[in-house]
Amino acid sequence: MTRSATTTLDASIPTDLDSARAKLVYLYLAATGGATADDLCDDLEVTKGTVLSIAGTLQERGYLERRDGRYELA
Repeated sequence: MTRSATTTLDASIPTDLDSARAKLVYLYLAATGGATADDLCDDLEVTKGTVLSIAGTLQERGYLERRDGRYELA
């Protein structure tokens, strides 16, 4: 019998995020602990323009910080 590991993610999505893609980026960063714009593009299959726009919005609202070329939740 194969046993799989269970990981619990405690990430509450901010209520002022209306965009499904913004919520997806937020959850992705919560689950991974951070990512580059290229990681987000590749893994979420969104364009770089979309990633940068969402990241900008999340930064303006205080949910996201950029450190050493990576986006991380604030």
